Amino acid sequence: MAGKLEKKTVAVLATDGFEQVELTEPVKALRNEGAEVRIVAPQGGQIQGWNHHDKADRVDVDVTLDQADAGSFDALVLPGGVINPDALRLEPKAIDFVRSFVQSGKPIAAICHGPWTLIDAGGAKGKRMTSWPSLKADLGNAGATWEDSEVVTDQGLVTSRKPDDLPAFCRKMVEEFAEGRHGTHRHAAE
Repeated sequence: MAGKLEKKTVAVLATDGFEQVELTEPVKALRNEGAEVRIVAPQGGQIQGWNHHDKADRVDVDVTLDQADAGSFDALVLPGGVINPDALRLEPKAIDFVRSFVQSGKPIAAICHGPWTLIDAGGAKGKRMTSWPSLKADLGNAGATWEDSEVVTDQGLVTSRKPDDLPAFCRKMVEEFAEGRHGTHRHAAE
């Protein structure tokens, strides 16, 4: 039996400091449904994961941002961890990559601190979202409506708060990625 995501290619954008399970669990869920998953990062080689405050495993990078073409992907995952999204926000190529998904209406799944990157890419304004609680004001200031729920879905955007939410996050992510594009985001160019 074919998975729900056969013939779909998903980008996971991350850099050093990603929360380990917020990358590995979504990747496992996507691959279990037949998706081709590619780890995209600013640099090649490997990126360092974290388990809260401790170093965890390193993960191989499949494609660097210099080589990544957002048009060749069907969906995007933004793992959290405090360091990872904060560093990505300072990478113009990372913001442009995320903005491409926002503007094209391709589904995006972001967990924990992952939604930080969406703010800079114009992907928060007018959306219902959740995140790690410390991002509530940032998302509100960016025009999002923040909810304290294990998973929030809004027109192809799936967000969750923390690693404990991963089962619900992964289920909704697979569902939204299977549905595909949800129209363009009207605020992305603003």
